[in-house]
Amino acid sequence: MQNTKRLLTTLSLIGMTSLAGCVYKIDIQQGNIVSQDMVDKLQPDMTRSQSRFVMGTALIQDTFHPNRWDYVYTIQPGGGSRLQERATLFFNEQEQLSGLSGDFVPGMGDNAVIISESTTTTIDEKVIPAPTSDTPAKPGSLEEQLQIEVDSTEVIAVPAPAPLEEDPQ
Repeated sequence: MQNTKRLLTTLSLIGMTSLAGCVYKIDIQQGNIVSQDMVDKLQPDMTRSQSRFVMGTALIQDTFHPNRWDYVYTIQPGGGSRLQERATLFFNEQEQLSGLSGDFVPGMGDNAVIISESTTTTIDEKVIPAPTSDTPAKPGSLEEQLQIEVDSTEVIAVPAPAPLEEDPQ
């Protein structure tokens, strides 16, 4: 009888300590959920109300910068590291959408057919060229190694499917 009590006590203590590590940790989500599809629906010169309809109410509407709306979304999976996505909308004096910055690029969603080869950004009809660097990479640096790897890659033609028959019988 005494041994049975000790055995049951020991087994229950072992069971409790092994279950103590099996705690479910929930995912913590905060902010505005912003998707690529939402950003793709944005068009230049949209009004504030149209932009709010597409994106939802901004998380941050700064009093000192009334023409800027910030959308921030963070998620921390249970026990994992925190991930953050940002999108910022800019409006001009006519209350129309004039710019976008953040982790999303307009037109890069699943339904995008053409990817632009341009390296310029247009904001309020001003063309801002992409920054160029004329200084060569330092010998032995990671940048030089990457450039050598890029220069030595071979271009491989992508096979195109055969055209369909015009007169199927």
